[in-house]
Amino acid sequence: MYFILIIVAIIVCVLLGFIVLIQNPKGGGLSSNFSSSSQLMGVQKTGDILEKGTWVLAIALMVLSLAINVAVKSSTVKAGGSNEYQNQIERASKPTAPVSAPIAPITAPVKK
Repeated sequence: MYFILIIVAIIVCVLLGFIVLIQNPKGGGLSSNFSSSSQLMGVQKTGDILEKGTWVLAIALMVLSLAINVAVKSSTVKAGGSNEYQNQIERASKPTAPVSAPIAPITAPVKK
């Protein structure tokens, strides 16, 4: 499931990049090609379609990123609740020997 979501997210990113590159902030872009040759969709309609496509793909990317996050967390819980790094942190934070009373300083025996 995780890999499928990653592949879909990559495809959405590529499509979003193409749609953004097609658009021109000054109104040219893909819309300028349709201005004189055909009025099937019109100049304004092409811009609207590209703008709506940008919004749809951006929202889809956000939803996919949240779904990937949930998929990763659920797979971690199924794998035993922690990973290798978490186990190392737990082992490092636990003392290896019980703490005992303070040790008295060692002194040399006194000869009489």
